[in-house]
Order: sequence, then C-alpha cells, then structure tokens
Amino acid sequence: MEIKLAKNYGFCFGVKRAIEIAEDSRDATTIGPLIHNNEEINRLKNHYNVVTSNNIEELNGATKAIIRTHGIVKEDFAKLKESGIEVIDATCPFVTKPQQIVEEMSQYGYKIVIFGDVKHPEVKGVMSYAVNDPIVVMSVDELKTISLKHKVAVISQTTRKISEFQKVINYLVENVKEVRVFNTICNATFENQDAARDLSLESDVMIVIGGKNSSNTKQLLSISSENCLDSYLIENETELQKEWFAGKNMCGITAGASTPDWIIEKIVATIREISVK
Repeated sequence: MEIKLAKNYGFCFGVKRAIEIAEDSRDATTIGPLIHNNEEINRLKNHYNVVTSNNIEELNGATKAIIRTHGIVKEDFAKLKESGIEVIDATCPFVTKPQQIVEEMSQYGYKIVIFGDVKHPEVKGVMSYAVNDPIVVMSVDELKTISLKHKVAVISQTTRKISEFQKVINYLVENVKEVRVFNTICNATFENQDAARDLSLESDVMIVIGGKNSSNTKQLLSISSENCLDSYLIENETELQKEWFAGKNMCGITAGASTPDWIIEKIVATIREISVK
C-alpha cells in the first residue's frame, strides 16, 4: 500500500510561534489549552512544566500566564494586566486581527456577524471585542431566523471552510443594504484544506491527524470525507485499526494545524508496519 502525505499539513505559523513561546517560558501556566492537541500539551507539561488552567481564577500562585493561541476575552486580558502576573501573549496574529476588526466596525455602528462556533474559545474572545451584541452563526439557515440591521460587518472564525463562509456572505449581500466583508480565514487553513481535498481524490483511505476538539482538524476530516468515504480522525497511533487498510492501495495522510511532526512520524511508521503484515 502506498502512503502519501498531503502537500500542506500540520503546524501553522501561529501554533509554531505559541510552542516556541511556551518552551521559552518554563514554569508558566496557560489560560486554557495552549493549542488543541493533547499530546503536545502533555509534552510541554512534562519537559517545560508548562501547565494548563481552565480560567484566570485558577491562576492562584502562578507568576507567569500564557495567553493561548485562540486568545481570551477582552475583560480577562484586562484583569490579567492588572493582577501583577507576568502576561505572555501567544495569541495567533491571525486571531488578533478579527478581534481588532470587530472592535473597530462595531464602534462605527455595524452589526457584527461572525461565521463560526459560538462555543469555540477563539470566537468567544473575538465576540468580547464588540461594543454591541454580535451575531454568531454556523450556517445560512441560522441567519434566516435573525432580524438583520441595515449595516453589517461579517468575519469568519479563522479555521472555517471558505465555501460555507461564501454562502453566508452571499445571503447577507442579498438581504442587507450595506455589508462589509472581512475574509479572516487564515492562509494556512486554505492551503491545508486544498491539499486535503486534492489528496482525498486519489486515496481510498484518508487518515486525518489532530485533536478531536480542533476546529481546523474537523474541517479537514469533513473535506476528506467528501471524496473518500473511509476517512478517519485520530490523535495518536494507538487509535489506528488494521481493518481500515485491508484491500487499500493508497493511504492519504493530512494533519491539523496543531499537530507536531513527531506525532505524524509515529503514525506513518505504524501504518507502514500494518501495511506489510
């Protein structure tokens, strides 16, 4: 069986930056998981004593706090600055940008529409920068149930599918007098999604590697599944099942933006062992 890696996959700029910041900040505490990859979070804990808190209230005794790649809500950032704790900001610049857009456009009187998951930490953080209550939707159908203002500014969670964002944009343009569109999906997301789509077209089994709570990894699984029915999302090599590869000729592999090379290499090696048995 042939094994082929996607043209683009794995760590993005923002995640690489956050990992480097964490490695340089021994004995620090992150506000929520630094990235959405449990294996890498455990590595940082074991080798650098970088531990995870669920919120700023759990920072009792901490001297250094790292802001996760997804950012935190504006109010919590202000409290941290006033607390006396050393604040180390690892927010991805591609996440900081939509925060700035939402703050500015809402101050100008635009109703903010965010295409994304309201429960995702990135979206929660971005929402907090609006001076009015933003609208958060996952689909056009949700928009149809909402009364919209005459002036709307729309952004996307950085890891969503561009095709779905386009549908939201089209609906708003058709139904709102003035629409300001800001494409805040990051370049790495575009490249990884396009590469996964291309590889899934020639594969009869696809392995998507990454955190199961990772938005961009779940998008890669969704894209792969459109072309390759036998697509699977795993976090490590122990989740691989031999029957997935029985009778297969081409195994495609991609990985989410929070997936380090050392995990990918272990999974590739395990698949090679399975395929020769």
